[in-house]
Amino acid sequence: MTAPRIDTETLRRLPKAVLHDHLDGGLRPATVIELAAAVGHTLPTTDPDELAAWYVEAAGSGDLVRYIGTFEHTLAVMQTREGLLRVAEEYVLDLAADGVVYAEVRYAPELNTRAGLTLAEVVETVQEGLAAGMAKAAAAGTPVRVGTLLCGMRMFDRVGEAADLAVAYRDAGVVGFDIAGAEDGFPPADHLAAFEHLRAESVPFTIHAGEAYGLPSIHQAVQVCGAQRLGHGVRITEDIVDGKLGRLAGWVRDRRIALEMCPTSNLQTGCATSIAEHPVTALKDLGFRVTLNTDNRLVSGTTMTREMALLVQEAGWTVEDLRTVTVNAVKSAFIPFDERKALIENVVLPGYAEAL
Repeated sequence: MTAPRIDTETLRRLPKAVLHDHLDGGLRPATVIELAAAVGHTLPTTDPDELAAWYVEAAGSGDLVRYIGTFEHTLAVMQTREGLLRVAEEYVLDLAADGVVYAEVRYAPELNTRAGLTLAEVVETVQEGLAAGMAKAAAAGTPVRVGTLLCGMRMFDRVGEAADLAVAYRDAGVVGFDIAGAEDGFPPADHLAAFEHLRAESVPFTIHAGEAYGLPSIHQAVQVCGAQRLGHGVRITEDIVDGKLGRLAGWVRDRRIALEMCPTSNLQTGCATSIAEHPVTALKDLGFRVTLNTDNRLVSGTTMTREMALLVQEAGWTVEDLRTVTVNAVKSAFIPFDERKALIENVVLPGYAEAL
């Protein structure tokens, strides 16, 4: 039975929740060009359309290291107060225009200190920009709640400092923590002290795992470090044979550990061969707490509406499937239970009923 087609405008209106989206991977091409000119940074091109295409092509090599390397140009324009304020505000407005009602944005403050900003100044500036964006979005009738995840870069030595920042700003817009960067060769257990500190201070965290490295990465993230969610986690399928779950896969599913899945990004980095065959569909059908995410909107040339459309068109997803992953995301958000419950009951479910 063929699933009915859903037009793009209907998809855009659907309430969306995104848990895995990097601030430095979601800039507007025109903004990158203007800010680069202001700070004297040379780009591959100064045409917005060409720059957008360059990002998608460069990141689509199937190489995670080259994918991460595309961030050189966005980070170059995110080193000043002015640049961070603009990027953060536009981030929120772009999500609001895409129908997103809840988002968690992640970034690594240590990567924004080249021009002299302190870690604390980076965090406070980004929060100021996000607040300005949320105020404008609400005034325009498209409110969106945005929480922040602070990242430590797993291949460097400042993960503990990033964790300390997450604790310090836990009640000032920061809702959780993550480690990011090259996964292979940099296991999450290397930063166990940071995760123990976060747990002791009741700060939730997710961990990039099961993307460039397989089951050992997922096992460490969940069983050793205690992650409440998994960034990507696509390689959990290596513990599933003919629909039968191994112990680790069963643990992840049964404990409702959310999978922050990013289909287009996974195609670019070689973790999946097509949208139709992406593990997100099989994992959803097996009862995992799957969530749908963009990862890096500029780098992947995508939006939440586009990710939904691809799954509808190429993997046969229904509106009910989209509603399920949206509810899953809000259930797994790092905000208090009553706020999650209110978002689902007052925004997500009525929004789906109204749009359809």
